[in-house]
Amino acid sequence: MTKRVGMISLGCPKNLVDAEIMLGQLREQSEVAITNDLEQADVVIVNTCGFIDAAKQESIDTILEVAERKGKGIERLIVTGCMVQKYRGDLQQSIPEIDAFVGLDHLEAITQAVTGDVDAAPVKRKMSVRLYEDLPRVLAQGTAHAYLKVSEGCSNPCTFCAIPQMRGKFRSRAVESLVREAQSLQRQGVKELCLVAQDTTRYGADLGLNHGLTQLVQALLDDTDFQWIRFLYAYPGSLDWSLFELMGREKRFVSYCDIPLQHVSANVLSKMRRPGSPAEYREIVTRMRDLVPDISLRTTFITGHPGETPKDFGELYEFVDWAQFDQMGAFVYSPEEFTPASKMKDTPTRKTAERRRAKLMELQQQISRARNETKLGQTFDAITSTGNRRPAADQ
Repeated sequence: MTKRVGMISLGCPKNLVDAEIMLGQLREQSEVAITNDLEQADVVIVNTCGFIDAAKQESIDTILEVAERKGKGIERLIVTGCMVQKYRGDLQQSIPEIDAFVGLDHLEAITQAVTGDVDAAPVKRKMSVRLYEDLPRVLAQGTAHAYLKVSEGCSNPCTFCAIPQMRGKFRSRAVESLVREAQSLQRQGVKELCLVAQDTTRYGADLGLNHGLTQLVQALLDDTDFQWIRFLYAYPGSLDWSLFELMGREKRFVSYCDIPLQHVSANVLSKMRRPGSPAEYREIVTRMRDLVPDISLRTTFITGHPGETPKDFGELYEFVDWAQFDQMGAFVYSPEEFTPASKMKDTPTRKTAERRRAKLMELQQQISRARNETKLGQTFDAITSTGNRRPAADQ
């Protein structure tokens, strides 16, 4: 009997790619039908995010919502994603309605988990080591754009971040494999290709490539016909200016950079174990705009990190006012288990961190409005979508 399977994928684009790989595995099976109507699903997969407290809570709430519907149409509940890699034991104990887990290193086992033949996840906390290449995908968000995951994991020592505990150490895919997958996405009608990884600008360093991301983008420009190619995200310690030189002269390489700086105060950057300094960050912003005059810049910052003083926040506020980012996000520090920052002292109160975040976002709203107003009366190219979502992922 055919099982109808629905998926809810939470979190970042990298997690979405994993979801699409799992859907690709399911599509190959005759006894499985993918549906984006959870009311019709016999089996529901929840692809979790474990980034910060709010993301983990959203994942848990989603699992519980599906668990309440077991026996009322839903026969089987499967949990996948980052939380499985780190919290499988806790989830299994606290939510016994979960029928199976699939870890980051066993995405191909999703079909067996759906049919009830296997449980494929680490029993204890474990870093992922796999790197997926040349596996079919089902695009979950239409064909206006699609993500191409160029590497997996992260080897940066940021004290606040738990992602390496789940995703493992940094490892790049081969250029040839990425070009093949990009060509496959193009054949499916994708118009914009978004290169994504945890540390995208470090791409190829572990393969011995010089200017690795620049080489990859050039290969994709040469061997595909995407209207637009862009990348997410830049890490301050692995920037390659040849990439921005290419961006400045190649129209199809989108003039956009998302560079999560996280903070600018030397004191906080030191506690975060982040590279750079206030002066270097100003130089980075200035040079990007010199090389790519029409570049759109986005960043994110953390407020309330352990050790952040009023002086540190004042320095961050002044920097945001100076930098005039096109877009900016800010979030309150979330202490993550087993990270160095979680053991640090002098953490600002949640109320203080929230107040600083609100002040920062209020400033950015004014900046974004002013920058957008300068565009009034101008005409820009845009890629549109029909609005029809492909099966079977909600995000």
